[in-house]
Amino acid sequence: MSRFYSSSVGRKVFMALSGFFLLFFLLQHFLINFLSVFNKQAFNDASDFMGTNPFVQYALQPVLFFGIIYHLIMGMYLDAKNKGARSVKYAKNNAAANASWMSRNMIITGVMILLFICLHMVDFFFPTIKAHYITHEHLDSYEMVVAKFANPVYVLIYVVAFVFLALHLLHGFQSAFQSVGFNNRKYTPAIKKLGNIYAIAVPVGYMFIAVFHYINSL
Repeated sequence: MSRFYSSSVGRKVFMALSGFFLLFFLLQHFLINFLSVFNKQAFNDASDFMGTNPFVQYALQPVLFFGIIYHLIMGMYLDAKNKGARSVKYAKNNAAANASWMSRNMIITGVMILLFICLHMVDFFFPTIKAHYITHEHLDSYEMVVAKFANPVYVLIYVVAFVFLALHLLHGFQSAFQSVGFNNRKYTPAIKKLGNIYAIAVPVGYMFIAVFHYINSL
């Protein structure tokens, strides 16, 4: 197992597995947030459950944090490894003809996403942890979301962040399947289409939530 992990193929497989986990989390998080558009109480109930459930807090959440950090660090490592292994740089051989902009800038989009995650944690995660486990205050998650998205600057940051996410996913979704060996003439086109739908629909859905609450605050 350790020999497999230390190989280039093994690292790409584990990189892909962490990507699959983050794709699942991203969709689950979106579905909960989307409740805020339809029903305040349903959104608050779901948020309270995720913020107080022991299994979520002490089992899934540490795995999530590890997955995010691992995915970023391994992505940087593999990118540096790939560039170092090339005897002829893409810059000398028309980079655009060899790979898409997304595939050549996964680190840039990944870092931008990480910066947004840090901002998101400061705005939502830390206040939630403080309310539930330190001050034991009642937290109205819906009102907190509405207050944040009443600020047009925050909405703009949110939208830009999810543009970067979409660019990251447009390459990352299909790449993850290829890394685990799922590359078939029959199914690869369908996976690519599914990846494109996910990469656009989910980020746009997040943007819609932000814009919706901003418009409602006017």
